[in-house]
Amino acid sequence: MTKVCARAVWQWSFIRFDYSDAMLIKALEMLTCWPLFRRARPPERTWDVIAWWESRRIPYNLMVGAAGIATAIVMLVTGFVTEHVLGEAIGVPGSPFFAIVAVIGYGIMANICFTGGWVLELLSRRIWGTRAEAFGDIAFTWGTLCSVLLTLVPAAITLVVGAFRILAEGWKH
Repeated sequence: MTKVCARAVWQWSFIRFDYSDAMLIKALEMLTCWPLFRRARPPERTWDVIAWWESRRIPYNLMVGAAGIATAIVMLVTGFVTEHVLGEAIGVPGSPFFAIVAVIGYGIMANICFTGGWVLELLSRRIWGTRAEAFGDIAFTWGTLCSVLLTLVPAAITLVVGAFRILAEGWKH
């Protein structure tokens, strides 16, 4: 081991492993143990790959949909509170028609991206062969996690903006 390498190892040994990182890793490990996120056996044919992904479309939509319902509730409650406190509903779209179109459009795009998962898995298997064996499990896990988190982002933004506006402007009504 060179002096530079030894110094790097010594410096990195003092970096503490944050408890929140450990919790995130533990949560991801628990998620990957759930049969929904792993294959029982490797696929042998193209249709096995497609069938595995498509058998997960409804649970995927239920998870993303639940996150969407939670987001809608948070946004409506935030809008109600900010309208009562500030006189302006933050996070509530001006038109219910726009909200419905946005939800439907988001659902369609999420499912197009979901379909991209099995298309990319088939492409990866074609290019990399057996080296792409775990691609489907990994892509589905990360894709679902990112889809749920992305769906929750508007709720988080609405909460933060609403809280800052209430703190900055105070009670008006």
